[in-house]
Amino acid sequence: MGEGERLRFAVEGAGEVSAILMRPADARWLLVLAHGAGAGMTHPFLEKLARELASMGVATFRYQFPYMEQRRRVPDAPSVATSTVASAVRAAAKAAAGLPLVAGGKSFGGRMSSQAASLGLLDGVKGLVFFGFPLHPPNKPSTKRAEHLARVRIPMLFFQGTRDTLADLNLLRPICADLGPRATLHIIETADHSFHVLKSAGKTDSNVMRELALTTASWAENLQTEA
Repeated sequence: MGEGERLRFAVEGAGEVSAILMRPADARWLLVLAHGAGAGMTHPFLEKLARELASMGVATFRYQFPYMEQRRRVPDAPSVATSTVASAVRAAAKAAAGLPLVAGGKSFGGRMSSQAASLGLLDGVKGLVFFGFPLHPPNKPSTKRAEHLARVRIPMLFFQGTRDTLADLNLLRPICADLGPRATLHIIETADHSFHVLKSAGKTDSNVMRELALTTASWAENLQTEA
């Protein structure tokens, strides 16, 4: 595939931001995909993930948060970030009309997507995908960042590595258990927050990227079956 279609959309009170739509010919789903706190939508992780997802029939709509668009270092306030996610969902639905929607993102982007969902801002989104949910700051275990998840009424898929210092699995597992059938936790052995794995895992980072894409596609298809 090519690099995708470059687009722009407006965020109320925060100007316009950039987006990239990558839609394979056989697309069955569209993932509205947000970036992490420290890198934008063209980060190699998201580039590779978008290509893997495309090979699985999942289109992606990657986008910038206003602070990243404006080359500021400090992430937007939650109100601006959640408004951006909601605007991205609307823009994605218009750009790829007819495809069912899921939303989510890498780290910060995933958490802002779930916060937007908890506020009822993501009309038409059938599920959320978290590529490394940032449950707490590095090596500072806490569950406060997960409190809003109880107000999310749609299915959620959590990808988490066993070496992720931003998500103590001893805390995340019971959170997902409390969420019941809405939550699916997919653990990747030896992966860190960036989904790099150790040689002892018996797989490569490329294998992991394919696992992320394949699991996302399969999970989305099950949403369609359950609907």
